[in-house]
Amino acid sequence: MMAEAGAGGPRLAELLALGRRLWDELETSTEPSSGAPTVQDKVRQGLDALQRAAAMVAQLELFSENEELEEIASADLKFMLLPALLGALTLKQVDLSRRREHLESAREHFLRFLKLCRNYGLGSFQLPPGPAGEEAAGSPSAPQDPAQPNLVAMAMSRTAKIERYKQKKELENKLASMSSSVESGTADEDQIREFYILQIQKWIGTSLEEIESIDQELVILRSRDAAKQAPAGPRGPSRPARTPLKPFILTRDAAQARVFGAGYPGLPTMTVDDWYEQRRKQGIVSQQGFGEPGSPPCPSPPAGATDEELQKQQQETEEEEDEEALRKARDWDDWKDTHPRGYGNRHNMG
Repeated sequence: MMAEAGAGGPRLAELLALGRRLWDELETSTEPSSGAPTVQDKVRQGLDALQRAAAMVAQLELFSENEELEEIASADLKFMLLPALLGALTLKQVDLSRRREHLESAREHFLRFLKLCRNYGLGSFQLPPGPAGEEAAGSPSAPQDPAQPNLVAMAMSRTAKIERYKQKKELENKLASMSSSVESGTADEDQIREFYILQIQKWIGTSLEEIESIDQELVILRSRDAAKQAPAGPRGPSRPARTPLKPFILTRDAAQARVFGAGYPGLPTMTVDDWYEQRRKQGIVSQQGFGEPGSPPCPSPPAGATDEELQKQQQETEEEEDEEALRKARDWDDWKDTHPRGYGNRHNMG
């Protein structure tokens, strides 16, 4: 296996180096937007290089479930980072229409990396639960009441996060002190091996954090998609259209109605009491807020009355009012015939 890795090493190493370089440039980029064309071009180039490198690793069978960490050549340890780098670059894509697809793909890359590290005994950690909530294979889980929060698990998770943060800082300091000698080629094999193992351990913490963030975002996206696909709720019964009212003059009392009604046979008058009584009979106005205190409640319209019955009742009322207005107009004309203009004006004298 080492001979095959050596035969394909230069090309494989170049692809990994290109993907890592592009990743580092993206992490230190000063572009104001992650969707800038230059940024997304680097993301695509990095993904292409790392995917080709991952295919070569699978073809060469560099890693196996039946071997120990000591059996892996020091120069081959760095290729264990390929799935983690693929997951990190996948998250850099900004196509919102494919966001859920990118999240799920990145999660698979990170999980594949963690399983590989777990298989070789690199780091002490538990695999995160599956995307549907089930515990991943190989991770112990204790039964619990889903209705009650697992406070012990929450405390353990918080403690684990704090510990990972401390370890991350320690690993970064060690890697910074060793990188110059490894990159310059002055480091021996033991130093190179330790350097790559430290890098793997650092990416273990990063992968666990990224999966946790991915799971939280996936919950939001699934809830949003479910809300979009949910059928609209049943609507309440529509209110029947009210019959349009004919114009009339509203007066305060009967005396004012006689004055305003004079000369306007086509425009009936109606006092406030008459108007209210008509609205009450039609069921449009409630007795609440009207009438004197202690007065008996006004009867409500008959149950099951249709719009046609209400309209017919209103039409009969309006016809009666029209006849009354016409009678008043005729009485006024008769009175004018027998009383000349100015009749009764004794003070102003014309």
